[in-house]
Order: sequence, then C-alpha cells, then structure tokens
Amino acid sequence: MKKKFDDSIGNKVYDFRVLNRMSQTELGEVVGVSKQTIFVMEKGNYVPSLLVAYRIANFFKVEISEIFEYIDKGETDDIN
Repeated sequence: MKKKFDDSIGNKVYDFRVLNRMSQTELGEVVGVSKQTIFVMEKGNYVPSLLVAYRIANFFKVEISEIFEYIDKGETDDIN
C-alpha cells in the first residue's frame, strides 16, 4: 500500500506583485514564464519549478520562504 500525500505549496506571489505595482505579464517576462503561468500560480493551481520559484524570490530580493510555503496536511494510505 502506498502513501497518498495531501500537501501543497502556498505562495504570496500576488501580494509581492501588487506591492511592486506589476502586471502578471511584466512579472512573467522578468522570470521567463507566461502571464497565464503567473495567473494560475497566484490562484494556487500551479506549483512552479524550483528554478522559477528562485527567480521570483531573487527578483523581489527576498528569501524563497518569504514567498513560497510548504503546507503539510498529512498523509493517508492509498487503498488502490
């Protein structure tokens, strides 16, 4: 039986972007992704690669943990 993890990555990309008066398009261009990627990331529907996460943190001149947070909701046994 394998474990099923109920964890995710939360982020404050929206907060940092708005505080810096940037559009999703502008942030995407700076870090090398599309506007749509920034949009779904802000909505919590996309977890960026580690490289993109570091690019975002470096752009805003903060530690990666100030923008991205690991959320551990536990684990369960997968019955399949």
